[in-house]
Amino acid sequence: PAEVLLRMHSVGICGSDVHYWQHGRIGDFVVKAPMVLGHEASGTVVKVGSGVTHLKPGDRVAIEPGVPRDLDEFCRAGRYNLSPSIFFCATPPDDGNLCRFYAHSARCCYRGPKAELGPGWAEPPARGAFPCSSRSCSRASPPPCPGPIGLVCVLVAKVMGAAAVVITDLSAPRLQKAKEVGADFTVQVTKETPQEVASKVEKLLGCKPEITVECTGVEACIQAGIYATRSGGTLVLVGLGPEMVSVPMVHAAVREVDIRGIFRYCNTWPVAIALLASKRIDVTPLVTHRFPLEKALEAFETTKRGEGVKVMLKCDPSDHSP
Repeated sequence: PAEVLLRMHSVGICGSDVHYWQHGRIGDFVVKAPMVLGHEASGTVVKVGSGVTHLKPGDRVAIEPGVPRDLDEFCRAGRYNLSPSIFFCATPPDDGNLCRFYAHSARCCYRGPKAELGPGWAEPPARGAFPCSSRSCSRASPPPCPGPIGLVCVLVAKVMGAAAVVITDLSAPRLQKAKEVGADFTVQVTKETPQEVASKVEKLLGCKPEITVECTGVEACIQAGIYATRSGGTLVLVGLGPEMVSVPMVHAAVREVDIRGIFRYCNTWPVAIALLASKRIDVTPLVTHRFPLEKALEAFETTKRGEGVKVMLKCDPSDHSP
């Protein structure tokens, strides 16, 4: 009664999808049975359950992939993303939405402008990880200053009022894309130590950044984030990497650098949709590849090779438009 049936339109390929495909696990989330991938998604409502009143057939919606199963202490506190029993698309054992038709909780489907919703709304990026990005900024409080997640963080940071944004990456083409979407400064990392990277960031900005958003999960990047952040500032960890990493904790402690985790998203979709609808941000330049569902393997191989920025799969054979 509380669900809608969707004809799937677009599904973005996330790094986690590739990781499950290649390795069968991410941390404690282990694939033990066949699982449908995909969680950065949009679709069109085909049918509505008897209890659904805010959606109707024909509505184009973005899909928030995390649906609370229980009204536990985390849900009551407004932090449902931390609920241990939450359903989450394409996280074992829950199936994702990379398919033709998909049923989902209506309260986690959001109407908005007719656009390629996967990258824009489903997560940064144009990770659908877009709400991840807006949540990263709001968790930093005050607003902060690439892969897809990093690039969307640039977009959101600028629209939220960051005076200057510097982004670091190994890839020159991605840094150029970062400049195109609004980054004020870029640093291409080659063989520099974390301390040297931090020094370059400080030199470009004229000071250490008040907010650092780390989007890779790579140990050296976390270290650079700690070294770069000004005393009393905030480091937000968006990227997920190895379970155990070595970091200069005393360096952070004596300078009172706050280190905050961010997991998925929570209560950020309406804001994300409003930013897109108002055209205050534009994620369309981040979509670099589109494949029909029949060529999913080719699309996954493209993502695995690190080509482009965001790869989209078009699930509706009658509508491959953005």
